[in-house]
Amino acid sequence: MDFQELATFVKFHRKEAGLSRLQLADLAGVGKTVVFDIENGKATVQAQSLSKILTTLNIRCVFHSPLMSTFQNR
Repeated sequence: MDFQELATFVKFHRKEAGLSRLQLADLAGVGKTVVFDIENGKATVQAQSLSKILTTLNIRCVFHSPLMSTFQNR
């Protein structure tokens, strides 16, 4: 998923939750510009801020890779 897809994904979930950008920012404990930046596909958003937004929207990230089984068995 690229940053523009992530932006669309987050915006969709925020709107479906009936939240304004400011409401989401307040619930997540981040500044309102963080939500704006994420929804506009800005690539320099801090991982911690993005994580707070995703957690607030009940979105879980799952990582997949060809090496996942090797990583899990170490």
